[in-house]
Amino acid sequence: MTDSKYFTTTKKGEIFELKAELNSDKKEKKKEAVKKVIASMTVGKDVSALFPDVVNCMQTDNLELKKLVYLYLMNYAKSQPDMAIMAVNTFVKDCEDPNPLIRALAVRTMGCIRVDKITEYLCEPLRKCLKDEDPYVRKTAAVCVAKLHDINAQLVEDQGFLDTLKDLISDSNPMVVANAVAALSEIAESHPSSNLLDLNPQSINKLLTALNECTEWGQIFILDCLANYMPKDDREAQSICERVTPRLSHANSAVVLSAVKVLMKFMEMLSKDLDYYGTLLKKLAPPLVTLLSAEPELQYVALRNINLIVQKRPEILKHEMKVFFVKYNDPIYVKLEKLDIMIRLASQANIAQVLAELKEYATEVDVDFVRKAVRAIGRCAIKVEQSAERCVSTLLDLIQTKVNYVVQEAIVVIKDIFRKYPNKYESVIATLCENLDSLDEPEARAAMIWIVGEYAERIDNADELLESFLEGFHDESTQVQLQLLTAIVKLFLKKPTETQELVQQVLSLATQDSDNPDLRDRGYIYWRLLSTDPVAAKEVVLAEKPLISEETDLIEPTLLDELICYIGTLASVYHKPPSAFVEGSRGVVHKGLPPRTAGPAPVCSGTSCPADQPAVIPTQGDLLGDLLNLDLGPPVSGPPMATSTVQMGAVDLLGGGLDTLVRPSFLCSFSGSSGSFTAAPSTTAATNVGAALGSGLGDLFDLTGGVGTLSGSYVAPKTVWLPAMKAKGLEISGTFSRQVGSISMDLVLTNKALQVMSDFAIQFNRNSFGLAPAAPLQVHAPLAPNQSVEISLPLNTVGSVMKMDPLNNLQVAVKNNIDVFYFSTLYPLHILFVEDGKMERQMFLATWKDIPNENETQFQIKDCSLSADAVSSKLQGSNIFTIAKRNVEGQDMLYQSLKLTNGIWVLAELRIQPSNPRTSPWDSPSPGRAGGSGGGGGLSPVPASLEPSLCEWCCVLLAGVAP
Repeated sequence: MTDSKYFTTTKKGEIFELKAELNSDKKEKKKEAVKKVIASMTVGKDVSALFPDVVNCMQTDNLELKKLVYLYLMNYAKSQPDMAIMAVNTFVKDCEDPNPLIRALAVRTMGCIRVDKITEYLCEPLRKCLKDEDPYVRKTAAVCVAKLHDINAQLVEDQGFLDTLKDLISDSNPMVVANAVAALSEIAESHPSSNLLDLNPQSINKLLTALNECTEWGQIFILDCLANYMPKDDREAQSICERVTPRLSHANSAVVLSAVKVLMKFMEMLSKDLDYYGTLLKKLAPPLVTLLSAEPELQYVALRNINLIVQKRPEILKHEMKVFFVKYNDPIYVKLEKLDIMIRLASQANIAQVLAELKEYATEVDVDFVRKAVRAIGRCAIKVEQSAERCVSTLLDLIQTKVNYVVQEAIVVIKDIFRKYPNKYESVIATLCENLDSLDEPEARAAMIWIVGEYAERIDNADELLESFLEGFHDESTQVQLQLLTAIVKLFLKKPTETQELVQQVLSLATQDSDNPDLRDRGYIYWRLLSTDPVAAKEVVLAEKPLISEETDLIEPTLLDELICYIGTLASVYHKPPSAFVEGSRGVVHKGLPPRTAGPAPVCSGTSCPADQPAVIPTQGDLLGDLLNLDLGPPVSGPPMATSTVQMGAVDLLGGGLDTLVRPSFLCSFSGSSGSFTAAPSTTAATNVGAALGSGLGDLFDLTGGVGTLSGSYVAPKTVWLPAMKAKGLEISGTFSRQVGSISMDLVLTNKALQVMSDFAIQFNRNSFGLAPAAPLQVHAPLAPNQSVEISLPLNTVGSVMKMDPLNNLQVAVKNNIDVFYFSTLYPLHILFVEDGKMERQMFLATWKDIPNENETQFQIKDCSLSADAVSSKLQGSNIFTIAKRNVEGQDMLYQSLKLTNGIWVLAELRIQPSNPRTSPWDSPSPGRAGGSGGGGGLSPVPASLEPSLCEWCCVLLAGVAP
């Protein structure tokens, strides 16, 4: 009889009877009773009352019974931790049992019992098992370390288990090696900052040796570990690829995908000219094709991974189009994925085959599949120009079928074909107009309206057609309403005399009768354009449109590189990085492909550098090989953008080179919500303050000949930031200013070289206050030798933040057609004082009272003969506002406030005496009493490192001398 009998009992008072059986003297009866308990536990019955009786059964030599008791313990130990401690002695005893299976079982169970009280008892048995003579025990103990680390990480580190795990990578048994790698990888994932898997060529060689003898899951662990390794050169990368390639013929699909991941990553380091590179491409295709003969679920996972591989290296599967043809019994999710890959592999060589297939698919019964097939035909036309005519003919044949959803999808894709090939296929418009009445889906209606508006001059009754759509304007979707508005304005600009009434009607509907802000805004823009400057309206609305590209649905190159590093995981199925869907993954290290070593390597930041990637949406202004990947086109007029527009994509000028600067950067953590710094250790505070005072902070009282701005804010004279001798003839001098709420970097670029300079661009490193360019560096004409150009670069404070030392240190990279140059400068703190820094008197009074004494700093300003009114006036020019003034015993007292761009408030009391030195305590709100976000009216604590900087700087501000 099978074990099913344990699940069919109908006895009453079952717990009582089980208790009696568990305490029986007969071993067989005991085992039967434990099986019944496990069965009850499995179906959800609460048998925790039997805990002490089951634990008593642990004292046995019967392995089967011991396993059952351990299973029960794992399930109920958390709810009964005090009772679970009763089993500790047995665990410790079992860890020294002569039978290795029992030793391994004991240490495995102790690792699974997630009770803090038990973990301290686990350390000694675990230490013995990690050095056990039997490899089965060692491999079990290795996994137990990872489980224990999850419960109590500090305990594992203190006990030295991590070092023991690292030693196990050199173990003679391949399964022990695999489990040690798996445990270390698991721990490293939860602590990305720790460098646990410190791989080197020697350890990699040991892993590759173990790879051949492991079980399939052991191989996966080792391959995943190899994928995180960065070979030192292309020769080492090729050697690893040669030893991993045999895994491609493994029966387990997970092993195959892990091997593909390693090969795809290391191929980045191989030159395409190598014979081995071509051989590797040929070897990658068969295993991927084989994966498509598995069950549908596995096929889907394989197809999602192949989709990534084809985007990165389409040449791998370019001759395998037929395996992606859809079978009649494929599930819909497999069909749609195959269809997507077919389009990616479509080329002039195979387009006839692909179109014949797609036309067949368009007659299927599955509506979603048919829609996707019709769209695929359109995508083929856009991707392979030679096939466009045949595709359009196929689409017209499908329209003649008069199947509603087929017609609508065909019209949507024909609109895109018109965009791709203007003035080529417009003869089919008449056929499209015949199906106007059958369109009921918003996307199809919008596409048809676009066609009528775009080609209104070729359609005799265009006004009637658009008017028919206008009748139910308010019932249409927003997409259709917006398209209809634009189409009628186009029609009016092409036929103004006949359609004046129609355009007035649609503008009235859009602006007066609509609640949609997008529609209303577009309506007002058109109305004002048409009423003020019809010629400009024509240039805007009827402007030549950029050609569309089929590649618009490609994954962005940097993300694609990251996803290639996650082949065979859930990320490769979702096509999203783990940080997008794994909870608590804020500390996840973003992976990327290594840069190519065969040839000059581009400058990159982070972990990835996209190589040989197709442009996602190519534009006419692209500059091939442009290091910064910036928009260096015509200048953009208008105010600075609210967010930093110079983010440099995946390429970072500051990735290297700044190490040579005079001042090193001190890496610190910064909390954006509270505005608090975590101070970095620094032994150069005094010298840094001196540097800050003597390098451009200047004085706001014009004692050193500075130039004032319209708002009265002090501007230091320009100083040379980058000498020509350090920048191959390019000299950069400049200063900073703040006018009417806008921060500017005022630059003078001088060409002291013998060649013309062009293609200028600029980037800032992360800094204390997030300063970043708000627009590209615009040098409108090439800079000839001995010429200078003055530029005012708008800045904002929405860039990345990192504490610098001194706080106002700014590291800058400037690129031109010659090279990339680096320099650092100090910006004056007063450019960060915002215009709304005047605190209300009541708020000031309440905050001042709440400030604890430890938040107070006092200092003296000497040799400054200014009256209280003069001081107040001068400081207000730099957004330091006087809240109140009073005179106490002949001593003027000014109470002032200022607010930094990051929302931090600073309050001050300035005492001015006619003859004695002045003393000014500077106070800042306490995080405990007046905390809040730095954005609106809330208060943020002033960082300890910022207070001295502000105080010292105020001396300069008032007197121009160091305190």
